Amino acid sequence: MELENTKGMNSSFNQKQHPHRRYNPLLDEWILVSPQRANRPWQGQTEKVTEEKLPAHDPNCYLCSGNVRVNGDKNPDYKGVFVFENDFGSLMKDDVEFSDERSDFFSLKPERGINRVICFSENHSLTLPEMEVDDIKKVVDVWQQQYENLGAEDYINHVQIFENKGSVMGCSNPHPHGQIWAQSSIPSTVLRTQENLKKYFDKNGRSLLEDYVKKELEAEERIILENEDFVALVPFWAVWPYETMIISKRRAENILQFSDSEKLSLASIIKDLTTKYDNLFEISFPYSAGIHQSPTDGKLHPEWHFHMHFYPPLLRNAEVKKFMVGYEMLAEPQRDITPEQSAEILKKLSLIHYRKKDSL
Repeated sequence: MELENTKGMNSSFNQKQHPHRRYNPLLDEWILVSPQRANRPWQGQTEKVTEEKLPAHDPNCYLCSGNVRVNGDKNPDYKGVFVFENDFGSLMKDDVEFSDERSDFFSLKPERGINRVICFSENHSLTLPEMEVDDIKKVVDVWQQQYENLGAEDYINHVQIFENKGSVMGCSNPHPHGQIWAQSSIPSTVLRTQENLKKYFDKNGRSLLEDYVKKELEAEERIILENEDFVALVPFWAVWPYETMIISKRRAENILQFSDSEKLSLASIIKDLTTKYDNLFEISFPYSAGIHQSPTDGKLHPEWHFHMHFYPPLLRNAEVKKFMVGYEMLAEPQRDITPEQSAEILKKLSLIHYRKKDSL
């Protein structure tokens, strides 16, 4: 088959129409953006959407108040936020003896840590966008307490707070909850972020994300939400179709540095952002979300700047999921819909949850 020779055909670059790469300064990597592919017909996999109405209390849910968990422990009749040690944690507290034998190909070392589960509410039927801001603020309060308490352990050098929402993201229980993995090492992605934040800080004497937020506020292309203390935006280098970040306007190394009013602002912008997510396809929108902040290794980290990532997988509608396959596994991340397009779509969505519209 003879291929058409397009060599020498020139046209002016348009980021809305032409393939291009974008740089992610947090991870020191590039992403391929292919906006022209967004018009192609879809014949790939779709995800089955099930929107069942959940009860306020499920007698078969091991996270509901008063229920017995698989290990035999009984949950208290809690109201609001409830934290417990994960019954099937991926990390263990045990300090084991280990002979360090370095190898070019077979290096390993023991990893100690603590896994905890945070139930956001006793109400089994709620998710963050359907909770009141004051109740989300109580979740933020607990995040702060857990970060401080776990980080105070001598062997805990990093505390990862995150939430997996929706069965598409591998979440097996719809009860509103998140997790904490506190461990002795700083995880690879966090370490890469830290190295790049530090390079920028050492060179400029300022926070990379503080400067980035200022530029985004000037550009007004990818900003979705803004309040007194935080900005929610689609990052310029976003990989996932509707990926977003919440970033504090002032440089705070970690959640301990937030005042009561700032924690309320964080709760408010989390509610508004997740409401927009749900309203996008009028479903309980799946995502993985987590906080990036300074390690708890006892060292000074002026380079760190609190931010929260949201990675939602849905692409075109509630039934089509974005997969990282082929080129993305072997070369680099790639996306079709541009960050500016997804930001514009999210920005226009209502702050009134779609389930509440009929009651107004």
